[in-house]
Amino acid sequence: MPANLTCPDCGTVYEAGPDEPWRCACGRGLEFTERPHPQGDPLPLHSLDTSEGLWTFFEFIPIEQHVTFYEGFTPIVDAPEWDAQFKLEYVFPTGSFKDRGATTTLSRAVELGVEKVIDDSSGNAGASIATYAARAGLEADIFVPADVKQSKLMAIQRADARPVRIEGTREDVTAACLRAVEGNAGGDDGAGTDGSSAPRQTGEGWYASHAWNPAFYAGTMTFAFEVAAQQGWTVPDAVVLPIGHGTLFLGAYRGFSLLNEAGIVDGMPRLLGAQAAGCAPIVAALGGDTVDADDAGTDIADGIRITEPARGTEILEAIEETDGDAIAVGGDPIETALDRLHRNGFYVEPTCAVAPTALEQYREAGVLDDDADVVVPLTGSGLKTL
Repeated sequence: MPANLTCPDCGTVYEAGPDEPWRCACGRGLEFTERPHPQGDPLPLHSLDTSEGLWTFFEFIPIEQHVTFYEGFTPIVDAPEWDAQFKLEYVFPTGSFKDRGATTTLSRAVELGVEKVIDDSSGNAGASIATYAARAGLEADIFVPADVKQSKLMAIQRADARPVRIEGTREDVTAACLRAVEGNAGGDDGAGTDGSSAPRQTGEGWYASHAWNPAFYAGTMTFAFEVAAQQGWTVPDAVVLPIGHGTLFLGAYRGFSLLNEAGIVDGMPRLLGAQAAGCAPIVAALGGDTVDADDAGTDIADGIRITEPARGTEILEAIEETDGDAIAVGGDPIETALDRLHRNGFYVEPTCAVAPTALEQYREAGVLDDDADVVVPLTGSGLKTL
């Protein structure tokens, strides 16, 4: 049976089903009631059968595998110019780490008997959800900004999903998507175990949200499992990640936390975030500078320009629990880092350069020692900017 959902704040439990709420009545994002852990000691990487990709870690995942391209186990390579290791998340089937969450989210949809999924996205998540929906044989509507990059729009269309282009801000896109998800319910339908109401999915389809749906984070947490396995079941000193909605940032936190709870690793890496200057709500919440003094232009990092992260409170909690931080970086440094990445053979999209830019700034500020063991994910392919 599919796992039920619960609210970590108020404790309300909601039964699994195609009309399950997309968040709790109290406003908090929902989680699975099940939090599985594996038994016994892990195998060394050279003895681990990784043919199932990230589903190698099925014992951690509260979802049955139904929809997959056997994605995962992306390479970790040395990046001497940065004194770090880059994890090449852009080599996934759709060219983005979002495939981690798409395989688990669409597997959950199949578990629940969903016929149609809906998501809102600036591009990468939408292309990924559309692609995995096609793999599952499900219909998909993807709400996107009217000015979405043509390459990402075509990826959605060619997977036979329906892109719904919305004028206005990224928040306007989400609002339009939620109207479609909730239909006439208006958020007033569906009671939990305590009688409270929560916004049910009684409209045009099931909300396969990369920001809200816990199934997505069940996939992104496998990033941490792979890093640990690839480092001999140890954890790095720090991981530097971009933060928009924080799906990979929170996935990393959840994954490393589970490894610790299972006794597989000892300790947590510092989680250091990177946001775009001029659109850095997490940095603002931490009291940091949100605008680059020399250059505030950050349109280049459109993939993380999120003014209100869905799980912002959880991101702040993860930063506090790991002695982490978040900083904002400007457009000029991002451009410089992007050119440098390309010259070194890492053909990534512009938003990808945010984390390497932040890595250098963290080192200059003395937040990271020069010899710190650091992993940086490169999250999206440069082929998607064509």
